[in-house]
Amino acid sequence: MDTIKQYVQENKERFINELVDLLKIPSVSADSAYSQDVIDTANAVKASLEKAGCDFVELCETPGYPIVYGEKIIDPKLPTVLVYGHYDVQPADPIELWTSPPFEPVIKTTELHPDGAIFARGACDDKGQMYMHVKALEYMVQTNTLPCNVKFMIEGEEEVGSASLGWFVERNQEKLANDVILISDTGMISNTQPSITTGLRGLSYVEVEVTGPNRDLHSGLYGGAVANPINILAKMIASLHDENNHITIPGFYDKVQELSTEERAEMAKAPFSLENYKKALNIDDVYGETGYVTNERNSIRPTLDVNGIWGGYTGEGAKTVIASKAHAKISMRLVPNQDWKEITELFQKHFESIAPKAVKVVVKPHHGGQGYVTPIDSIGYQAAAKAYNDTFGVQPIPVRSGGSIPIVALFEKELKSKTILMGFGLDSDAIHSPNEHFGVFNYLKGIETIPLFYKYFTELSK
Repeated sequence: MDTIKQYVQENKERFINELVDLLKIPSVSADSAYSQDVIDTANAVKASLEKAGCDFVELCETPGYPIVYGEKIIDPKLPTVLVYGHYDVQPADPIELWTSPPFEPVIKTTELHPDGAIFARGACDDKGQMYMHVKALEYMVQTNTLPCNVKFMIEGEEEVGSASLGWFVERNQEKLANDVILISDTGMISNTQPSITTGLRGLSYVEVEVTGPNRDLHSGLYGGAVANPINILAKMIASLHDENNHITIPGFYDKVQELSTEERAEMAKAPFSLENYKKALNIDDVYGETGYVTNERNSIRPTLDVNGIWGGYTGEGAKTVIASKAHAKISMRLVPNQDWKEITELFQKHFESIAPKAVKVVVKPHHGGQGYVTPIDSIGYQAAAKAYNDTFGVQPIPVRSGGSIPIVALFEKELKSKTILMGFGLDSDAIHSPNEHFGVFNYLKGIETIPLFYKYFTELSK
C-alpha cells in the first residue's frame, strides 16, 4: 500500500501531464470531421499501453473505428482480468457554455475538488478513468507486482452506441477470454464514501400511434359521436399504472428479481437526504411505486414512463378539431432477468388489447438492452470492496444504477464473465455537458486502488 502511494506521488505530475496530452486530441466519434483525431487517439492509447508494459498491443480493425487490444500474460494458469474502456468522447457543444476551451485542458480548484480538477471533454468520461488502468499497469510492471494476467480492450465508438463492439467480441472470444471484466466508466457517491455499481437497468423503448377517423374532424359536428384518439390514448396510458403505481401489463413482473433484505439494507447505507432531493428538483413530494423508497424506485424497480406525447392542434389560439391521430413515446426501464424483447412483446400485446374498437393502434419498437447485476458475494465484488476499503479507509456501498449500459450484458452473454464497475467519478463531474471535469484526487486515487483489485482478485481466486 505504501509502495503504491509513494509511486503515485513520485510520478504525479507525469501522470497528469500524460492525461492532459490525451485530452487535447478531440476524439469526437459522432462527427466525421474528427475522424482523424479519433484514429490519432487510438494510436496514442496503443503507444501508452506499450510503454506501460504490455507485451503485445495492436489496433484491431472493425467496421468502424479500431479497437485497441493489449495484453500481458505472465502465466496462463493465473486469472485474467479484461479491462474495458473507450477513447472516444462526446461532442463539446454548446461551446459557448464552457468556461475554458474543451480540448485545452486546465486544472481548476472547486468546492468538491480542493486539490484541483482537470476540465476538458472526456476528462471523466472516459479518458481519465480509462487511463487510470494504464498507469496502474505501469506501476505493477515497474515494481514487479502484477499478480495475474491482464488484457485491454479500448474502443472508439462508445459515445455513438458501440456499433462495432458486438461484431468484434463475437469474432474474438478466445482472444478476449477472461475471468472478470473491469470497467471504470461509472461514478461513486463521494470522495469520502466510495461505492460500487452492482446493477444496471435494461431498457425497452417504443412508440405508439392511435388512429381514429380518417381525417381531423370538427369537434362540434362530430364530438361525442366518434372516438377522439387523444382522449383514448390518454386513458390507455393512464391505465398502465394502478393506484399503487404498479405497472398493469400482464406478465410484466414475472421475472423481476426481488433483492434480499441484506442487500437492500446495504444500499440504504448510502447517504441520501429526501429533503435535499425534493429541493433540488423544486417538488413538494416524491412519487412512485408503493412499498419502495426513492433510491429503490429509481434503481432496483422497473418503471414505465411517457417520454413524449402529441396530437391535434398545439399552435397559438384555438382550432376546434378532433385529431385523426395521437402519438406517444414510452420507455420502460427494466431490472435484471427481464428480457427487453419479451417485455416489448408483452407491452405491444397488452396495449393493443386495451384499445376500443373505435380506434386502431400501432406499436413501433425502437430499441432496448438487457439489465445487469453483479452479486455482492462474488469474488470480483469482494476484491473491489477490499481495494476501496484499503485506499479510502471506509467500506464501499453497493449501489444499483437507474441507467443502462447494454455492453455489460453483451459481455456476459458472449464472454460468460461478470463485470465489476469500479468508478471514480462524481455525479457533479458534468459528463456529456459543458465544463466536464475529473478530480485530480479521483484520478490518482483510482491509480492507487486498481492494483489492489488485481491483488485481492488473484488471492480470492485460489
